[in-house]
Amino acid sequence: MKEALDFNADVGEGDDDAGVLPWVSSASIACGFHAGNPETMRDTVALCLRHGVAIGAHPAFDDRAGFGRREQSATPDQVHALVTCQVRALAAIAHAAGARLSHVKPHGALYNQAARDPALADAVAAAVRDTDPGLRLFGLAGSALVEAGARLGLAVAHEVFAERRYLADGRLAPRGTDGAVIDTLDEALAQVRQCLQTGSVTALGGERVPLQADTLCLHGDRPDAAAFARGLRQALERLGLQVRAPGRGDA
Repeated sequence: MKEALDFNADVGEGDDDAGVLPWVSSASIACGFHAGNPETMRDTVALCLRHGVAIGAHPAFDDRAGFGRREQSATPDQVHALVTCQVRALAAIAHAAGARLSHVKPHGALYNQAARDPALADAVAAAVRDTDPGLRLFGLAGSALVEAGARLGLAVAHEVFAERRYLADGRLAPRGTDGAVIDTLDEALAQVRQCLQTGSVTALGGERVPLQADTLCLHGDRPDAAAFARGLRQALERLGLQVRAPGRGDA
């Protein structure tokens, strides 16, 4: 089993970030297209600095009504432009606070479409590289997105999920699917332990799916996100893992 693991949360989406951020090592901040605005971005950056949490951008399709979770027909050029715009906006806010971004993680439908569509994956990765080649790209473990990032010379992090179920092909089960979201902390902890101890998870259909785990995600928009964050962090430490952001220490 790994000695160290990043634990990240999606934040800046109008939820209990103050309750989540003390427990994580990285945060991906909504950049205004699916949630948030300049004020929430500044406030969330400040919270990250207070707790020593690595700051990342969480760009999405321009879809506030659908919280960025509705699939869109977008060209690679359009995806490149929207990712670039959002990452630059958050980078400027971080810079004004005396900080810099460490990573980029797409949100919602953009994340899932880029995970399976190589052209969109290349567009996201190119936008990150063209904005700042020192940024790390977070993507679904084993997906087209992390493959694109590595191919373009970016550092990448294969991401696994604490409270989402998987399909047999390694994709996340769509949110409308029965059982796609794990509701209890005990079930989430069981999935995390299996992933870290065996390098696999059990899909909804019962298949064993191998996964590389560089960073573990918790969705910060859960109503119980703070309790989940605390419980997951304590479980990771009981397993003997050092919880730290990629690039910090030996992670």
